[in-house]
Amino acid sequence: MYGWIWRHLPGNAWVKALISLVLVLAIVYVLFQYIFPWAEPLLPFNDVTVDRGMGAVR
Repeated sequence: MYGWIWRHLPGNAWVKALISLVLVLAIVYVLFQYIFPWAEPLLPFNDVTVDRGMGAVR
């Protein structure tokens, strides 16, 4: 897959590297701005249950 993307980018190796960097940064931006906030309420990380057992310290 990465080879296919690399072959289809225009320019020489330096231009391809720059375009690849911009694409990666754009994907990370979209993930943090839109995808992760949308998915966060669907994830069970806030469903924490802590019992006070026999050895619990106050």
